[in-house]
Amino acid sequence: MNEIKLFCPASVANVSCGFDVLGFCLDRIGDEMVIRKTFKKGIQILKIDGQNLPLETMNNVAGVAGLALLKAHPVGFGFEIEINKGIKAGSGIGSSAASAAGAVFGINELLGRPFTRKELIQFAMKGEELASGVPHADNVAPVLLGGFTLVRSSKEPDVIGLPTPTQLYATVLHPKIELKTSDARAVLKKNILLEKAIEQWGNLAALVSALYTNDYGLIGRSLVDVVVEPHRSALIPGFHDLKEAAIQTGALGSGISGSGPSMFALSKGKETAVLVGEAMSKSFESYSIEFELHISKINPEGIHIISSK
Repeated sequence: MNEIKLFCPASVANVSCGFDVLGFCLDRIGDEMVIRKTFKKGIQILKIDGQNLPLETMNNVAGVAGLALLKAHPVGFGFEIEINKGIKAGSGIGSSAASAAGAVFGINELLGRPFTRKELIQFAMKGEELASGVPHADNVAPVLLGGFTLVRSSKEPDVIGLPTPTQLYATVLHPKIELKTSDARAVLKKNILLEKAIEQWGNLAALVSALYTNDYGLIGRSLVDVVVEPHRSALIPGFHDLKEAAIQTGALGSGISGSGPSMFALSKGKETAVLVGEAMSKSFESYSIEFELHISKINPEGIHIISSK
């Protein structure tokens, strides 16, 4: 192969109780990327459609992530990248992660797969570090592996794939305002009360257990964030109304997608997820802010190849 075209899906990170460690992959919402070999060494970002983002390699998450891979696996040629952004920057559904993961996945394919998908996470994290200042993996991991993922450690990294109950659907409402991850991190406290930490650990452990046992009731009881959400909710217009609308309509739980401003809700069954979306949309209409609504199953595959030549 000399050229590859990819679909790079959006993702939801944190999932209420799993700040920086938990995430899941969305379906049909994402970017498309074309990556091709070139005689010129290094990485060139030729164009980006759909968003006004930097083309300079060292200022672009795809470029930085790709260079990290090439540093670990040097070759005598380079790569050109074109990106069609279907995920808005600062949307809270993994815009930077899709680009970073897409770059390393595509380059790895064109090199004959010297790295596994799990091994690619460490390179994609370099792009996330450029975007937010922190090399976190809770978005890039589900994009590369699909489904739900748990980041036990970001240092190696050590990532565990989790099962997904078959009837689980996500509803995502994205207000068309930008909230930078770095700004959303700035409002967080450096220290938390021990009792809050214990409550959060319990919710995270219970959610992981619920995914393994297909316990939808336990999923709902576990989608509670007592550490991050109380601080970030003030940055999101209509947060409490959106959450209440989702729960009252039958959602298992609802919270902030990543650093926001997008809100997510998880439901048992597509029909409920659609009703939840209608309720959240109606609730948000009074804020006079444009928004997008997505109803999505959990994507078990993650990033995938559209075509190659």
